[in-house]
Amino acid sequence: MNAYIKRLLEDDIIENSKDFPVILLCGPRQVGKTTILEKISNHQINYVSLDDPLERKSAKEDPALFLENHKSPLIIDEIQYATELLPYIKIKVDQARLEAFEKNTNSNGLFYLIGSQMFTMMQNVSESLAGRVGIIDMYGLSYSEIIGKTQSYFLPTKERCKERENNKRPETLEVFEKIVRGSFPALYQNENMSTEKFYNSYLRTYLERDIRDMITIKEETKFLTFMSAVAARTGQELNYDNIARDAEIDNKTAKNWLSYLRTSGLIFLLQPYSNNPTTRAIKTPKMYFTDTGLACYLAGYSDAKTLEKSAINGNMFETYVVMEIIKSFVNDNKDPRLYLNFYRDSNQVEIDLIITMNNIVYPIEIKKSKNPDKNMIKNFKILNKGEKEIGEGGVICMVDKIIPLDEKNIAIPIQCI
Repeated sequence: MNAYIKRLLEDDIIENSKDFPVILLCGPRQVGKTTILEKISNHQINYVSLDDPLERKSAKEDPALFLENHKSPLIIDEIQYATELLPYIKIKVDQARLEAFEKNTNSNGLFYLIGSQMFTMMQNVSESLAGRVGIIDMYGLSYSEIIGKTQSYFLPTKERCKERENNKRPETLEVFEKIVRGSFPALYQNENMSTEKFYNSYLRTYLERDIRDMITIKEETKFLTFMSAVAARTGQELNYDNIARDAEIDNKTAKNWLSYLRTSGLIFLLQPYSNNPTTRAIKTPKMYFTDTGLACYLAGYSDAKTLEKSAINGNMFETYVVMEIIKSFVNDNKDPRLYLNFYRDSNQVEIDLIITMNNIVYPIEIKKSKNPDKNMIKNFKILNKGEKEIGEGGVICMVDKIIPLDEKNIAIPIQCI
């Protein structure tokens, strides 16, 4: 059993707690939300979990008394189970702010809320705690965290990639082993833990705690089939018809169930790039499982060699790369939804990922190949029709070292992400 793995969000949480009276930490189950708060606070902050039926009952039926019994600073885990608390937290915060103003003291860092239902929580928190809450998203371990390095958000520039080129270069099979294992901290704190055992338990917990109120027991088997259909399509454009057909459900149910996965933080929808002069660009998002290990388990792949030779190896590889880049933005206190897109039009011209930063667009292709060439970046020229400046770009692949593809684009080794 290994020690705690340092998370890159630690400093961000500490800084937010200095600026806001309430911190909301959102993310899928078991990505380490409670652990990171306990580590930062050194167990000096009171803690209560609404997983406890008695605590949940108290929070829902008498929120004021609940907060009297649990003094701040306070960590409230699984806050989505009792959103009735939020207006009362607002009252507590406003009272503390008034007292702090009168006494010239600090009223920040009073409540730390942990939620596993990200989008639902956002709406409730925005309505109840506007101006009082710092919202932080959290995913599983990034490659940087696993190797113990502090790295800023990813850009496909020569300068940024040179900083990371000396990271340990994995072989292709090693990458697929990482893809199959996924990014949940428990699998790295106990490297002997079976992925099959872990993900079987994870799905049971997910169904019992997050989905049981939304579907009937009779629908559980179909919901798992639905999850498997979604996992097999990670890295593809969202197509409700195909998912519904494979899961033997109707389109309305597929849309509802996909919203559950999104709410739980298990999938990320990457929106298409808006390039005004290009009228034929599609408007359908691409869908990525946020954890490749869970996606592999659901899709029936538990062995890296089998996955590497499978028909979905390219999509799983792309999912891994895209999620690593998303984590690099999240861990640098940046909302990836504001910076990351993809491009595809009706002529099937596609760019896997586009990063927009300071009104400059950086195009990226993602390939499993060890032999990148100029043909892989031919679609980048479609961006010339837009109004933004085109920055450096590249092909993220299994090349040994950074290689120029032309005067502006490079082949980027996988360890540079």
